[in-house]
Amino acid sequence: MAMQPLSDPTNGRDTRSDGPGEAGDGAAQQRLWQVLRLVSSPVFSAAHRADHGLARAGLERGPWLVICVIAGIALWFALATPFAWLCAVGVALLLAFAGACLLWRDQLPDLSLALLGIGLALAFGILLVWARSAVVGVPAIEYPRMETMHARILEREEQPARERVRLVVATRTADSDQAIKLRINVPQDAATPAMRRGAVVRVTARLMPPAPPLVPGAYDFARTAWFQGLAATGSAVGPVEVVEPAPAGWGGVAAVQRDLSAHVRSHLGGSAGSIAAAFASGDRGAIAEADEEAMRDAGLTHLLSISGLHVSAVIAAAYFLALKLLALWPWLALRVRLPVVAAAIGALAGVGYTLLTGAEVPTVRSCAAAVLVLVALALGREPLTFRLLAVAAGFVILLWPESVASPSFQMSFSAVLAIVSLHNSAPVRRFLAPREEAWWMRPVRGGAMLLITGLVIEIALMPIVLFHFHRTGMYGALANMIGIPLVTFVSMPLIALALLADLVGLGGPVWWLVGQSLDLLLGIAHLTASQPGAVKLAPHMGGFAFLLFVIGGLWLALWSGRARFAGFVPVAVATVMTIATPRLDILVSRDGRDVGIVEDGELLTLRESRSSYASDTLSELGALDAPPVPLANWPGARCSGEFCVASIEREGRTYDLLLARGRDYVTERDLAAACARVDIVVADRWLPWSCQPRWLKADRRMLSETGGLAIRLDQRSIQTVAQGQGAHGWWHGAGGVSREGEAPPRAGNQ
Repeated sequence: MAMQPLSDPTNGRDTRSDGPGEAGDGAAQQRLWQVLRLVSSPVFSAAHRADHGLARAGLERGPWLVICVIAGIALWFALATPFAWLCAVGVALLLAFAGACLLWRDQLPDLSLALLGIGLALAFGILLVWARSAVVGVPAIEYPRMETMHARILEREEQPARERVRLVVATRTADSDQAIKLRINVPQDAATPAMRRGAVVRVTARLMPPAPPLVPGAYDFARTAWFQGLAATGSAVGPVEVVEPAPAGWGGVAAVQRDLSAHVRSHLGGSAGSIAAAFASGDRGAIAEADEEAMRDAGLTHLLSISGLHVSAVIAAAYFLALKLLALWPWLALRVRLPVVAAAIGALAGVGYTLLTGAEVPTVRSCAAAVLVLVALALGREPLTFRLLAVAAGFVILLWPESVASPSFQMSFSAVLAIVSLHNSAPVRRFLAPREEAWWMRPVRGGAMLLITGLVIEIALMPIVLFHFHRTGMYGALANMIGIPLVTFVSMPLIALALLADLVGLGGPVWWLVGQSLDLLLGIAHLTASQPGAVKLAPHMGGFAFLLFVIGGLWLALWSGRARFAGFVPVAVATVMTIATPRLDILVSRDGRDVGIVEDGELLTLRESRSSYASDTLSELGALDAPPVPLANWPGARCSGEFCVASIEREGRTYDLLLARGRDYVTERDLAAACARVDIVVADRWLPWSCQPRWLKADRRMLSETGGLAIRLDQRSIQTVAQGQGAHGWWHGAGGVSREGEAPPRAGNQ
């Protein structure tokens, strides 16, 4: 049976009226179909154009399907309630059903496959991360408390730079029969070698619920802890007693990692030894804060965390070394395919290095991608393809779908995507193609390509870094031109050689060379970070602007032909939005104790916070690099032991603020009178109903429900932490949480 054209809304039926009694009905029916044809014709026309465009583009479906799964995961994080998640799944399945119907009718084949794939991938992503959250998520303890417990150590992390040892333990609390997982910081002088994985300890600890964001846009440790299964964090109080030693064999890879780190630091002291230990074992706990900041501001911090660069260097070294050594054995070379054997050796080296350095998500992700590259090389296929990248990303999100929200996932895959897209482009292929030329031209072209690649990566990562960390290094491409080859071809091979030489007691001279190379790396970092304009701070980027950056970047990377340049449109719009984003005027922490006011390029703080995290967070969100100024020292404020009164002007209007800074008793009459004279009141205590300012009362009662606040006075807008949390399991309000918060992950943890 011949099928009717999709653009025919009448579906082949005769709408003419034959009888006089049906003339009116027939005319009405004809007019109805004319209206339907008028409405539907543009839709069908657009559908045909979309199908034709998809057919002509010749896109690989695999990467786009993985992107749609990632979009589904991101949608789950963005939507607030289970009802919204179910509605999103329903809409996605309707898309898939529409695609299946079109496919069954053999119409619009490319568009129908796209609708089917997008719908199923979106629904799968939502359900995947929803299931993951339900399986691994653990409710936090309800309130801070002191508790003595017997706990079994699951993980131990040395952090000598912070003079502490971090333990992850499993225990049963006094109010629950269920085993929960906690993270406890133990002072370095109280930690003993017996406190290792598998041991049972008796410890008294001050426990806190995992901290939500201090203010809107800040790091959300509560979400991270939820997916790590942590019910609380805390600090040990008093001595820690080992009541049961670790069983034999419980140390495993963690013990080897710890011993290797200690071995490296024993042969190479100072900052160089700490960085060498990080390269060898993944242990970053001994790196000084000043060195970390310099590496971060120079755009080199990614070199400190075990990422794709390090894993790829280990695998590449093992592959080429095995290939060259095996080729020296003629009998073997004539009987086996050496690339396959070398690829297997390289894969084993990569997996071993991944396990040795802690098998963190970024490292596993990098190892999976590198192994896929080895497989492609062994099979004689192109190693750098979007398909292989999609497979690696798919592997990661199947195991850890929550990593989509982490900056490490976004940065690592964005960097690799930018590299693959750049090096697969026709101009770059022509530029790197072999040719007859002077001997010095090839290294020149290689250096130019390295600089271009660095610039492209910096541009690709800048929106991500600004969105999560609100600051970015401006000279990272130049610093990486020296830093990456130095680490890849000098420092890491020397570290491997030194460890091998230590087996026969001859590693001393090699360790000296390692120290020189790493001192050079640190010198480059400090020199770059100290230059004027080395760091750019920006106000918190809105979610919509970040989404436009993502859409534009993916379109530029994955589309083909001239149509790919359409990706510059959302990128340009997002850039304008980011540049035009005004600074916040007032930032209020989740407990009301820390208040930051942006005035004349300075951050005025209510208290000199004991927590560097709080002051650093307020400065970064305020896009200010200068040290905070106590509000009591500002001429526009009057402060007593209990309150500060300040007046700030925006858009020709003066806003009066009353900020509580003490806890002594104040009569209700005096407090009510003071509140009535100001626009905004902020307090870390519960204020009586009689305290009624002209606009906003942010006391402990309100902040326990909303979390931290970000206020723009010219727009009279208030953004709360609660607005971005919804009904996800890790959010239960902001009451009773730690003042100090939790330090965000390092920007280079790729």
